[in-house]
Amino acid sequence: MTDSPGFTFTRAAACRDKRVNNCPEIALNVPGTVAIRDSERPGVVVTMTADQWRTLATAVKAGEFDLSA
Repeated sequence: MTDSPGFTFTRAAACRDKRVNNCPEIALNVPGTVAIRDSERPGVVVTMTADQWRTLATAVKAGEFDLSA
């Protein structure tokens, strides 16, 4: 985990609604690094490589982390 002011975070469109809170925020502006944080805990930033991000995204899409299962 790291906290770097060089990241520019953005939210998914669904999270931009004021009624939705506690959304993941992603930063892609630092070459070779993907940063993710929780909108309610912006001081905690987790970083990973682009390859690690792709692996995570693929696993999420495949349902590996489905909490309802």
